[in-house]
Amino acid sequence: MLFNSLEFAIFLPIVFFCYWFIFNHSLRLQNLFLLTVSYIFYGWWDYRFLVLIALSSLIDFFVGLLICNSQSPKVKKIFLYISLSVNIGLLGIFKYYNFFVESWIEAWSMIGYNMTPSTLHIILPVGISFYTFQTLSYTIDVYKGKIKHTKNIIAFFAFISFFPQLVAGPIERASNLLPQFCNFRVFQYKKSIDGAFQVLWGLFKKVVIADNCAFFVNKVFESPDLYSSGMLFLTMIFFAFQIYGDFSGYSDIAIGISKLFGFSLKINFSYPYFSRNIGEFWRRWHISLTSWFKDYIYIPLGGSRKNISNQIRNTFIIFIISGFWHGANWTFIFWGIYNAFLFLPSLITKNNRRYLSIVGSNKSSVELSDFLKI
Repeated sequence: MLFNSLEFAIFLPIVFFCYWFIFNHSLRLQNLFLLTVSYIFYGWWDYRFLVLIALSSLIDFFVGLLICNSQSPKVKKIFLYISLSVNIGLLGIFKYYNFFVESWIEAWSMIGYNMTPSTLHIILPVGISFYTFQTLSYTIDVYKGKIKHTKNIIAFFAFISFFPQLVAGPIERASNLLPQFCNFRVFQYKKSIDGAFQVLWGLFKKVVIADNCAFFVNKVFESPDLYSSGMLFLTMIFFAFQIYGDFSGYSDIAIGISKLFGFSLKINFSYPYFSRNIGEFWRRWHISLTSWFKDYIYIPLGGSRKNISNQIRNTFIIFIISGFWHGANWTFIFWGIYNAFLFLPSLITKNNRRYLSIVGSNKSSVELSDFLKI
């Protein structure tokens, strides 16, 4: 079920009405209702996907309980490894298994040895990369003692499967979103109006900007040899607007819909094309993902605390993983390596942390005064 589909245009008003006018007297019923409609929304693509998200949610709910109830650091670490193994294992099988098998076959074929191992005929579950990172943030933060575990299984399942941001983000942290499921919510007219306008703005980005740019871009990319260098350069500019309109438009819709139901999600894109260097760009582009990599991979690896060689190593690891996360293809891995090389001069000269303020941060729309900060 896509946000810009007729099905969702029917689905959303019905859910909104029932949520505020039928289930508005009980927090537990509100959460149970949100969980139900989120599973309907997700199962609309393929009901079999529900088994995976339910399994991840169930395991991490009990892992959180077991970590907090255990007194042994070694046992806590075992439970954490169970969560990591199950979630990353499922992600690896469904998203990356065929990639590794095919790459293995190609590697051997280059030296003249033909192999025929079988690949899996599987469908990639929608949004598995997003909800996997979301549920892992919970178990990792519980293990580190940053948040307390929850005993409310309905609230936890609803947090993992919350339909506005389920399939394409933003990737929410348990520390921000989960407590909102545990607190009673009342209808706020101003917040809902703001959310409705943000949904419309997101749809404008997606339908008017991104989809129209895609029509032009796809036509040129199908036969690039038929076009001049000037046209190819123009196509790259259109492609930049397309991917921004797609990703940020979806995030705006997700954040706006969440406001309609009384939730506040964190901003995911903050005018990245106005960045003053590449370090600032990656602090503004897909913020929920880049901050996840920073907090759960880059900093545990040592971050920027050690010598420059370790910083360079950590930077390449993060960008390669980021490329791999975006897609099971060598082009994405090379994209990650390419961005790591682009980032290196800024890292070596310590210019990557020069601009920490974000233009238009936490605003639904940018103002003239924000542009003057550039």
